[in-house]
Amino acid sequence: MAETSEAEAAPPASPEQTSSGHKGIAPRVFWPSAIIVVGFVLISVIFSEQVGEVVSSIQDAVIGTFSWYYLLLVSIFVIFSVWIGVSHFGDIKLGPDDEEPEFGLLSWFSMLFAAGMGIGLVFWGVAEPLNHFAGIPSRATGIEEGTEQGAHDSILQALLHWGLHPWAIYVVVGVAVAYAIHRKKRPVSIRWALEGVLGRKVKGWIGDVIDIAAICGTLFGVATSLGLGVMQVAAGLSFMDVIQEPDNLTYVILIGAITTAAVASVVTGLKKGIKYLSNINIGLAAALMLFVLIAGPTLFIFREVVANLGDYLQNLLQMSFNTTAYSGEDGTEWQGNWTTYYWAWWISWAPFVGVFIARISRGRTVRQFVAGVLLVPTLVALLWFSVFGGTAVYRELFGQGGLIGTDETGAATVDTNNSLFALIDGLPGGSVVIVGAIILIVLFFVTSSDSGSLVVDMLASGGDPNPPTWSRVFWGVLEGAVAVALLLPGEGESLSTLQLVAILIALPFSVVMIGMCISIWREFSAERKASLRAQRRVQREELTDHVTNNLVDAGIVEDPDNGSGKVKA
Repeated sequence: MAETSEAEAAPPASPEQTSSGHKGIAPRVFWPSAIIVVGFVLISVIFSEQVGEVVSSIQDAVIGTFSWYYLLLVSIFVIFSVWIGVSHFGDIKLGPDDEEPEFGLLSWFSMLFAAGMGIGLVFWGVAEPLNHFAGIPSRATGIEEGTEQGAHDSILQALLHWGLHPWAIYVVVGVAVAYAIHRKKRPVSIRWALEGVLGRKVKGWIGDVIDIAAICGTLFGVATSLGLGVMQVAAGLSFMDVIQEPDNLTYVILIGAITTAAVASVVTGLKKGIKYLSNINIGLAAALMLFVLIAGPTLFIFREVVANLGDYLQNLLQMSFNTTAYSGEDGTEWQGNWTTYYWAWWISWAPFVGVFIARISRGRTVRQFVAGVLLVPTLVALLWFSVFGGTAVYRELFGQGGLIGTDETGAATVDTNNSLFALIDGLPGGSVVIVGAIILIVLFFVTSSDSGSLVVDMLASGGDPNPPTWSRVFWGVLEGAVAVALLLPGEGESLSTLQLVAILIALPFSVVMIGMCISIWREFSAERKASLRAQRRVQREELTDHVTNNLVDAGIVEDPDNGSGKVKA
């Protein structure tokens, strides 16, 4: 595939870019975003316990009131994404009609997957099916604890959270942004994805607010994932007796070290550090999955892959709209810990992943975009949970167990941070592979952080696809600081705080995504109508030429090329 230079691929600068005395800064977006994020970091560090309490007090109202809204909206996004992919809109090129994709298929997929959810799959691949199987936090979904059917249903529930739905969220934002920047030559910015709805208003304060919200949502969303990643890295080091019991100081040191690596990567640019790290990530993840497949219950896993695929397709509609309405407070609690949390988490990630995927998808059609972003990662998630989750529940049902414990009250418990390492350690040669798993988590951490920093910097620079180095460093460091701030409130409640923040910041951006869907429909419909008019005009001209030539050949009219064209007597 041909790869154009970043300078050649760059869209024209926005008015905000040229209005600043500093190259690459859009002052009406950059400074408010920086102030909001820095202010949150300072408040969280100084008043860590109070921040945790405030966030917790807000969550009940949000989850209790809007969980149905999240479930309905994300299911609509799935339908919308499939529709634009299979309809005549799928032929629209995200770039000039005669342009080839900027990145090869493998590099493109590696980057979108590593940025999209790689670190989350590593964290939850074992832990989530075990939590569902153990009935944590409640039995609101009706999964049967300790049975073969319950084990199978636990993996299906995880597949719902990591399959079509999250990637449909990314499709909505990605297509809207890619169409704006590659087809219409707009700057790399969220605001321009709403041009079909807002028109010229996207250039004013409304557009500024949209980009500020996208920057803050991206930083908090990525920081949530990075917080999960660093907790798992610390747990892995503790599992190997490299460190003692992880605490906040351990998290801060790890975030600082890995953020430094991420900053170094983002400074090298998209086609060097980020691209190469993404390819390495995919290779290591595939190697880890292959090891578990071979060292684990191989035949059982193959059978489980086929069964999971069939049951996922069969039960997709029912699971998508399961609001646990008849489970009372247990159902509300379960939604806040799982489905509602996940849908909010993906929406909070949508500005980052959507813009990043749009940036690397120049030259692909809408149909290729939807197929690559929606279907391929879903199949990877199916394989991942079948291998890791399947091996975990197999061990609980037919093996030595030990992955699900009990607390002093007799309730089931799962060590979420350590479950992956405990599973690997129980396999032949697993103690050595744990080191590779930790390296994989760190690299996914770095890839998510540097990709997020690049996207935030593009948004804060008025859409400049190649923002200056100093601002990349600034946002990379600030991203690490947000991760630290989210981990500090409430000793032992870090994961809960991360989940709550993700749910809260997704609510306003979900409204922006509704506007994107409307904008996509309007923009695509207008282009389709223009294309049909052009086709009809060409057909009329061809028909006229054809009829004229036949009349000339028959001697009925004179050749119009000789200047006459009169009908013969």
